[in-house]
Amino acid sequence: MIEIKPIEELKACGDKVVIAGPCSAESEEQLLLTATQLSKIGINIFRAGIWKPRTRPHTFEGIGDIGLEWLSSIKRETGMKCAIEVANPHHVEKALKAGIDILWLGARTTASPFAMQEIANSLKGTDIPVLVKNPINPDIELWIGALERLSLVGVSKLAAIHRGFSTYGDTTYRNTPIWEIANELHNKIPQLPILCDPSHIGGSRELILPIARKAMEGVYSGLFVESHCNPDKALSDSRQQITPDRLSEILKNLNINL
Repeated sequence: MIEIKPIEELKACGDKVVIAGPCSAESEEQLLLTATQLSKIGINIFRAGIWKPRTRPHTFEGIGDIGLEWLSSIKRETGMKCAIEVANPHHVEKALKAGIDILWLGARTTASPFAMQEIANSLKGTDIPVLVKNPINPDIELWIGALERLSLVGVSKLAAIHRGFSTYGDTTYRNTPIWEIANELHNKIPQLPILCDPSHIGGSRELILPIARKAMEGVYSGLFVESHCNPDKALSDSRQQITPDRLSEILKNLNINL
C-alpha cells in the first residue's frame, strides 16, 4: 500500500497545478528573466534542469552545482518554489542542502530499480515532495515500483508525471502518450496526483496545446511544462519550449486559472 500525503505546494497552485521553467538552467540571467516572466502570469513553482541526462556525450549536460545557487536567488527574488531533477544520491544531497522545494525523477531513472532504490535510501527521513515520471517503456509495474520504493522509506508526498513513452521510427510525438496507462495508474492509486508533460510528449511547441487539452479532459491534476525566455536560443530541447507569454495564452485557452 502506497501512502500518499497532500503536497501543499501543489494545492496552492489554483484549480490546476502548473509547474513551468526551462529545460536547462543556462545562466543566472536566463533563469531570473524566465522566472520573473512566469511569476507575472501566476506560476508559483519554477522548474529547471541542473544536471541533464543526455543520450549522447559532448552535448549540453547541464550547468551543474552552480545552478543551485542561481535557484536560491530565484526563490529570494520571486518567492517561487523551485523544482529540479535528481538522478543519484549525490544530486539529492546537494538539492536538499540548497533548500530545493520539490524533486523530480526522470524516465531513465524510473526505469532502473537499482537507481530508484539508491535515491529512495538517500531520501529516507525527509518530507520533500517527489514527482516521478513514467519509465521510458510502457511498463506500469516499473512506474508503480518506483513509487513503492519511495513509499517504503517513508516518502509520502508523491505525484506522477506522464511524459510519454519512447517509440522507434517516425511518429507524431517525440514520446507517445499512452493515456490508458496513466488512467490505470489513477485507478490503482486514486489519491496520487498525476501531471502531464506536454513538452516531452510532443517534442514541438505546436503540439503543447492539443496535448494539454487532452490531458485536462482526463484524470490529470495539472501540467509540467518547459518554458524559456528565448526558446529558439535554448541550449537543449529548443523546439519544445515556449515563452511565458505563450504559456499564458495556452492556460487561458484551457480555462486554467492560477
